[in-house]
Amino acid sequence: MKVKPKIEGCPCGGHKAYSDCCGCYLDNAKVPATAEILMRSRYAAYTLRREDYLLATWHRSTRPVSLELTGQSHDQWLGLAVKRSEQLTPKDAIVEFVARYKVGGRAYRLHEISRFVCDNGRWFYVDGDII
Repeated sequence: MKVKPKIEGCPCGGHKAYSDCCGCYLDNAKVPATAEILMRSRYAAYTLRREDYLLATWHRSTRPVSLELTGQSHDQWLGLAVKRSEQLTPKDAIVEFVARYKVGGRAYRLHEISRFVCDNGRWFYVDGDII
């Protein structure tokens, strides 16, 4: 049985409580309506080490077998900033973001332009280019 995390604000930086923001996707199987919402929910999933959600929202053409998040050092995610979100076609979108995190007390930034595809009415992460 999964224990729901007690989170005040949403890790994605949204102005709602976790349960009203990314929690409705991670915990209640609601489908994100846009690539940006999916990307924000995937960031929240990384902060919560929710490998199940990350793999389920990764397109089958590029999905790894495992992410092995439980075996990694305990990163501290510090925040997310979405720089740009564009729906290029009805089935293709990109989201540019910067995610800040700490490992071993040292701060890092992940700046990526991610590609998403809509397959059977559902958005999936495909891959991304790190800037």
